[in-house]
Amino acid sequence: MVNVLANWNAVQERINRAALKAGRSPETIQVVAITKGVAVEQITPLAATGMIAVGENRIQEALPKYQAAEWREKVEWHFVGHLQTNKVRQCLQFVDLIHSVDSLRLLREIQCRAVTMDLDQVRVLLQVNISGEATKFGLAPAEVPGLLEQAESYDRVLIQGLMTMAPFETDPEMTRPVFRQLRLLGEELGGKGFPRFEMKYLSMGMTNDFEVAVEEGANLLRIGSAIFGRRPV
Repeated sequence: MVNVLANWNAVQERINRAALKAGRSPETIQVVAITKGVAVEQITPLAATGMIAVGENRIQEALPKYQAAEWREKVEWHFVGHLQTNKVRQCLQFVDLIHSVDSLRLLREIQCRAVTMDLDQVRVLLQVNISGEATKFGLAPAEVPGLLEQAESYDRVLIQGLMTMAPFETDPEMTRPVFRQLRLLGEELGGKGFPRFEMKYLSMGMTNDFEVAVEEGANLLRIGSAIFGRRPV
């Protein structure tokens, strides 16, 4: 039996140590508990612990889970997987923050659906493929400024930062350049005054490398198996 609460506390301790090492306040860093394949009953013990957000990868799994969770209004629901345009309407029914906007086409669909659903503001992050891996979704870093310029007329969408997925490495230190480049890109874009862009969040770091991500400025960590898995934390 996985002790989810013990794992959660151990993750928080590791975040605290990494933050203090980097001269950061641990309170500025939020865990998004990735619950892909995790039953509602397994998530429920965390709902009373101060867990702020759960993250899901697939709408077809996330929506029924949201509907079944009695504690659904107590947490934020984040969507962190690849979002298809034909799933946007369902996504906007319950998701508080979308981490994975990777094209102007998807951003346009979110704007259109927000208008038809009479939503004042949809909060999103842009997914950037820093590592350039062909197997990963995301904008190339050079594409991001142009997208932000074209998004200026999308009044129902607020882009609140950037997200990336680093390559899986047995040595987490190997991911540091990826995280650093995303942070520097965010700092650069934040100073350019794009009207629909607020450099609030850096979503980067997962179970294998979140401490390095914290040291490089992450404030949203997408952690799943270290909380719900059977591997030691």
